[in-house]
Amino acid sequence: MGHQHNHGTGGNLNERRLFWAALLTGVTMVAEAVGGFISGSLALLADAGHMLTDTAALVFAWFAVRIATRPADWKRTYGFDRFQVLAAFTNGLALFFISIAIFYEAIMRLFEPIEVLGGTMFIIASVGLIVNVATLILLRVGGKGNLNVRAALLHVLSDLLGSLAAIIAAVVILWTGWMPIDPLLSMLITALILRSAWFITKDAAHILLEAAPEDVDIREIQKDLETAIPEVQSVHHVHAWSLTEDRRLMTLHARIADTSPPERVAAAIKTHLKQCYGIVHATVEIEHGSCADAAVPETPPKV
Repeated sequence: MGHQHNHGTGGNLNERRLFWAALLTGVTMVAEAVGGFISGSLALLADAGHMLTDTAALVFAWFAVRIATRPADWKRTYGFDRFQVLAAFTNGLALFFISIAIFYEAIMRLFEPIEVLGGTMFIIASVGLIVNVATLILLRVGGKGNLNVRAALLHVLSDLLGSLAAIIAAVVILWTGWMPIDPLLSMLITALILRSAWFITKDAAHILLEAAPEDVDIREIQKDLETAIPEVQSVHHVHAWSLTEDRRLMTLHARIADTSPPERVAAAIKTHLKQCYGIVHATVEIEHGSCADAAVPETPPKV
C-alpha cells in the first residue's frame, strides 16, 4: 500500500500568498523602473532591478509550492517537497549576484555622480514602500517553518529596504542637494541583504547536502534511545537528514535482546523519536545478533 503525505491547506495558503506577492511586486517594479529613469535615481533603479528578479523569484517560489503538492511516484518516492528547498537555494544565490551588481554600480556613481530628481524619487519610492509592506505582511504568516517562503520573504524585505533607502535619499537630496547619499544608501542596504542571503543559502545547502538538522545530534540520540528504551542494547548506523525544514527523517539499527518482540521495540523507538526530536519518519532495523551490514562484503559494482 502506498505511503502518501498530506500537506493540508498550508501549501494552498502559501501558494495564494506567493501568487499575490508576485503580482504586487511585478506591478511595483514597473512603476519604480519608470520613476528611476525619469528621476535618475540609482536607489530607485536598484530597487526596480531587485523587484525584477524578485518577481521571478516569487513566481519560482509559487511554482515550487505547486510542484510540492504532487504525490510521490515510483521514481520520486519522497515526493516533490525538496523542490521548495531547491527554489530557496536558487533565490538565495540570485540575491548574491544582484547585490554585487548594485554595489558595483553604486561605487561607479560615487566617482561619477549624476543629478537626481528628489521629488519624483520620493513619490515613486513611497508607493513602492506601501506595496512592499503589504506584501511582507502577506508572506510573513507563511514564512515560519518553510524555507522556500522565507527565501521569498527575504526578497520582499530587500525590496522594502530598497524603497526605504530611496525615500531617505530623496529627502536628503531635497533638503541638502547632496547627491552621494543615493549610492551610499544603496551600498548599505546591499550589505544587509547579502548577510540575509547568506543564511538562506546556507540553510538550503545544508538540507540539499543531506546533513543532519542543526538541532539534532545523532550521538545524543544514540545514548538517549539506549537509556530510554530498556529492550534496546545498542544503537548504531544512525543517519539523519531533512527533506524540508519540517520533514525530518532517520534510519538506524537497534540491537535488542532475543526475547524482545521486534515490532513493539521498533514502534517504541519511532514514537520516542517523533515526540522528543520531531522526526516524522524513521526506518528502524532490528537486530538480535551482530550487525547484518558487517557481513555484507564491499564489492565494486559490475560494469
